[in-house]
Amino acid sequence: MASNVDNVKVEISVVLGRSVIPMHQLLRMGRGAVIELDSHQDDPVLVLANDKPVARGEIQIQGDKIAVSVVDLLKSYDNT
Repeated sequence: MASNVDNVKVEISVVLGRSVIPMHQLLRMGRGAVIELDSHQDDPVLVLANDKPVARGEIQIQGDKIAVSVVDLLKSYDNT
């Protein structure tokens, strides 16, 4: 028997890194442009659920697919 929780959808995002660039540079970018991030290849990534940080992970390459392995769950945040 399925519970109501089984039907709840959660948007998962993974933050690889961040960058700050001027708007005029962003507007000039085209297909194939490279944006340099503030992280390195082996740095942990941040896993977000509905835009809230919930875990840290590591990037895993599996054939032609990219996956994230969760290595640390973040402490709950207070919604009040």
